[in-house]
Amino acid sequence: MRMKDWRNTLVKPNATIKEAISIIDTGGLQIALVVDENMVLLGTITDGDVRRGILKGVSLDTEVSAIMNSNPKTASATETRDLILQRMTNARLHHIPVIDENGKVLKIELLEDLIGIPKQDNEVILIAGGMGTRLKPLTDNYPKPLLKVGSKPILEIIIDNYIEYGFKQFTISVNYKSDLIEDYFGNGNKWGVNIKYVHEDKRMGTAGALSLLDHRPEIPFFVMNADLLTKVNFQQLLSFHKEQQSAATMCVRQYELQVPYGVVNIKDHKLLNIQEKPVHHFFINAGIYILEPEVLDYIPKNEYFDMPLLFEKVVEEQKTASVFPIREYWLDIGQKNDFDRANNEFEGIFG
Repeated sequence: MRMKDWRNTLVKPNATIKEAISIIDTGGLQIALVVDENMVLLGTITDGDVRRGILKGVSLDTEVSAIMNSNPKTASATETRDLILQRMTNARLHHIPVIDENGKVLKIELLEDLIGIPKQDNEVILIAGGMGTRLKPLTDNYPKPLLKVGSKPILEIIIDNYIEYGFKQFTISVNYKSDLIEDYFGNGNKWGVNIKYVHEDKRMGTAGALSLLDHRPEIPFFVMNADLLTKVNFQQLLSFHKEQQSAATMCVRQYELQVPYGVVNIKDHKLLNIQEKPVHHFFINAGIYILEPEVLDYIPKNEYFDMPLLFEKVVEEQKTASVFPIREYWLDIGQKNDFDRANNEFEGIFG
């Protein structure tokens, strides 16, 4: 059994890369910390650093200083767990050294320990069959879910976010250029997850594809449009759904609409007042849902059917339909300007 004592990750600057590899592989934390005789952090080495060194032709007998990250991201001992978690999440780090004011290593924080989330069995169904018409010509050769934001396709970013919260079971509903999506993701082994596919042979809407499932989930499951970028906490969403004892939960996003004119309020042909460019607030459907298995009974077989109609049916049947307001980052990539915005914001949000 691999030990996870952070002290097992320590290595001296004159150690060889080969020795660092041994520490990374056997230490249980997937990182090596390069420290001096006073335990001051000099750098870090990850498996990625090793592989990049190998590609550059660096000998494994070379000292670790040749490949180490000499300016690693660290956390201060005075920072709260929430702040450290936010930093790790934003930087997509799985571990971060904690140092004191003199740079001395005190411990390593692990993402899995901070989040404290075990493996989740809830299935995630991603609706990726759209034509992406409004994004043409970008979607002439690629389906919208495979368009890259930053360095990754939109759909991969979504899957990575779910994986971060412990979800491993995915079904992707595909139609337009489905072969490209299946070729890219395969069965999910590359990400350590299980991926299956539902094939739409016509437009099915945002809920209709659920009628094509070859299985019936036994526990609440997620449904999400595959053209969204968000930092929503999926574990909190699932907990909310359970707490509300909901049959269906819809994520919503606050939307502001400013009237560009002075609005005149009247009564019986008389002026009451004038509101100058008032702002109206609405909640809009954010395209992320959690459904109980029995809700599938309300979806017609192999027909076009949208999620709003499904939620109306849930309400008609006097079942509980809840809304979960998203306060985290959220962006629907529907048009070219949304795609450009996503790329401009990606590094700051997901980088």
